[in-house]
Amino acid sequence: MHKVVEPKILYFGTPVVLISTLNEDNSVNLAPMSSAWWLNQSCMLGMSSSSQTVANLLRERECVLNLPSSDLAHAVDRLALLTGRNPVPERKANVGYQFEPDKFGTARLTPQDSDLIRPPRVAECPVQLEARLEQVHNFELPSSLKAIEVKIVRVHIDEQILMTGEKNSSFWSISKFC
Repeated sequence: MHKVVEPKILYFGTPVVLISTLNEDNSVNLAPMSSAWWLNQSCMLGMSSSSQTVANLLRERECVLNLPSSDLAHAVDRLALLTGRNPVPERKANVGYQFEPDKFGTARLTPQDSDLIRPPRVAECPVQLEARLEQVHNFELPSSLKAIEVKIVRVHIDEQILMTGEKNSSFWSISKFC
């Protein structure tokens, strides 16, 4: 069971974030990524502009950052070489990526409605952060990388990882995360 909390600052340490966004046809895209860091109520994401996730985020201006526990490593692995982009970009195809329209199903994860935005949360993730796009910073050419700032607008935390007696604390045992 998740609880909505309002921590004073966000400071998560996780090597993987599952980002859920909406595709142009309103289907859901779910992608693992590893370049994320938090500052106050914002998160910076480092991603390639050629990804479906970035295209969705730039168009829809919202996403959910789902932080998986180590128990979900198998689900993250099932997503590793999948893309929501069809056709698969050549550079991704060359390293084994395949198009998959149903990433939630393939990863065996459950979509859960969000409160303030349209993309769903991942029910199995102990931390779910609803976010809206704030700014995009391009790196110098020839790089396709973008630094994407999102503002966290709603925090959902599994009650089992909250500190006892702390209404809005988001500290938990580090061993629960990847």
